[in-house]
Amino acid sequence: MTGTATEPHARAPLTALLHRYEDAGEPLTCEAVPRGLLNRGWRVTTTTGRYFLKQYISADTAAPALIARQHRATRGLARLGLPAAAPLPDADGRTVTVLGGDGYALFPWIDGTHREGTELTAGQSRRLGTLLGRVHTGLARVQPPPAAGPRPSADPDRTHADIARLLALVRAHHPHDDFDGHAEHRLVERGDLLRRHAHRRPPDPAPDDRVQGWVHGDFHPLNLLYRGDEPAAIVDWDRLGVQPRAEEAVRAAAIFFVHPADGRLDLRKVRAYARAYRLASGAGEAEVAAAVHRVWWERLNDFWMLHWRYERLDRRSDPLFPAASALAVWWTGEYEAVLDAFAG
Repeated sequence: MTGTATEPHARAPLTALLHRYEDAGEPLTCEAVPRGLLNRGWRVTTTTGRYFLKQYISADTAAPALIARQHRATRGLARLGLPAAAPLPDADGRTVTVLGGDGYALFPWIDGTHREGTELTAGQSRRLGTLLGRVHTGLARVQPPPAAGPRPSADPDRTHADIARLLALVRAHHPHDDFDGHAEHRLVERGDLLRRHAHRRPPDPAPDDRVQGWVHGDFHPLNLLYRGDEPAAIVDWDRLGVQPRAEEAVRAAAIFFVHPADGRLDLRKVRAYARAYRLASGAGEAEVAAAVHRVWWERLNDFWMLHWRYERLDRRSDPLFPAASALAVWWTGEYEAVLDAFAG
C-alpha cells in the first residue's frame, strides 16, 4: 500500500481504522476509486473481505452530524428493502470516524456497473422511475418531517450579470481552445434565450405550493450501480436534503435520458419513467408539471460547469458541458413535448 503517515490509506492509519470494526480484518490492498466530484474513496481488500472506504472532504458535506444523518437515512431505507448503500457500524455502533479532521465511513464493497439511461429499455426506464418514487416515499417514512421551505426561482437579471462575467473570463482565457469557443457561443445564445423567455420565470411559490420532501439530492447514473439489468445500489448520499421531490425526478431524467451528442431527451423513455415515478410516489400531474417548468428555468439560468472551469480552475466537469448546454436549448424549443412526456 502507498500513502503517508497522515493518510488513511497508509498502512498504520488504515489498520487502526479497520480495528474499530468487528471482523473487518487486516488490510491487504488499498486502491483509489475514481468516483465523484465531492469526495474520495478507496477499495480496501482485507483478510476477511472487500470494502469501500469513503473520505468526506467537501466543505458542505463533511460535518460529522450531516454524515450521520445520511447514514441513518440509508440504513433506514435498506431496512425497507431499498438498494441504498448503507455504511457499516463500528464496534461502538458509530458509522463515522474522524481522522485528521476528515470523516470516514466503511461500506461493504458492491460489485456493479453504471448504466446511462440511453442504454436502458423502456421497461428498465419504468423500473428506474419506480425506484426513485419508492426512495422518496421511503425517505418520508424514515426521516423527520421536512422543515425547509421552497427556494425562489433564478433571477434572470442576476443571470445576465453572471453571463457577462463569464464571457469576460472566457474571452480572456489563453490559449483560447475549442472549449472556450463553444462556451462563448453557448453563453451568448443563453443570454438571447433568457431575454426572449424572461416572462416565463416561475413565480416564487408559497410554502405549500410544491410538495417538499427528503430526496437523494444527486440521483444520476454515476450514483446508481447495476448488477445485470437491475439496480444493485444507490450510492453517494452526500446531498440528502429537503427539496420539491418531483424536481429531483425531473432533474434525474434530464441526466439519465439525454443524448450526449445533441442534448435531446429520449422522450419515449422519459414518459415510461415519469409515469412509473408518479405511480410509486403519489405525485400528481400538476406537481410534476410545475417541477418540469421550474427545472427547465433552472437549467436555462445555470452555468455551474463554467464556474468550475473559469473561476475555480477545475476542469473535471468539462465533459458534461456540451450535452448540458445543448439540452437547455433543445428543451426550450421542445417545451410542450417535454411537458407532455413528464405529466401527460
